[in-house]
Amino acid sequence: MSFSEYLSDRWPTILQLMAEHAEIVLLAVGAAAVIGIGLGVAVEGRPGISRLVLAVAGSVLTVPSLALFGLLIPVFGLGVAPTLIALVLYAVFPILRNTITGLESVPGAVEDAARGMGLSRSGRLLRIRLPLAWPVVLTGVRVATMMTVAIAAIAAAVAGPGLGGLIFGGLARIGGANALNDTLAGTLGVALLALALDLLFVVVSRLTTPRGLR
Repeated sequence: MSFSEYLSDRWPTILQLMAEHAEIVLLAVGAAAVIGIGLGVAVEGRPGISRLVLAVAGSVLTVPSLALFGLLIPVFGLGVAPTLIALVLYAVFPILRNTITGLESVPGAVEDAARGMGLSRSGRLLRIRLPLAWPVVLTGVRVATMMTVAIAAIAAAVAGPGLGGLIFGGLARIGGANALNDTLAGTLGVALLALALDLLFVVVSRLTTPRGLR
């Protein structure tokens, strides 16, 4: 069967797998954004604690994804749970790092002016600092999303949802009927999903970033 015939026959399944892949990625990045931004706000301005938290979060990236998925199996079993937890752990670091960097890049003069206007610490954070840091924070979320799209494919090793099952299934049967088509369809699906999400972040950036900061 040619690849075009394969796509014509299997496109509903491929689209469903892409939807599952996108869902697990967006859930993981959403949870990681809450954790990363929250931690970044909490530790920013405390250099010692910031370095420690960044070191701990960054150390997760040194763990091979297959090893991390394997370590989670005894506790969480197979399927969505270990997939989601592993993806969140990987996605936290770039969001946390960019949150701290973005907040530290806010000019001190702006902070002093806001303080002179009588804004409280939380008011300065919500109305001044976070909006100014937002482009940098959003870049961290964008990087985390692209990274997570790729790692989510490996979650097939723990029966995770998404396109990884198609890729791993094809590789396991290489030389068999439609094995190459499965692998190619899964790989192209991951690439197209990454491109679609990246374009989504371009739109979100334009809609949420003040004109003067673009």
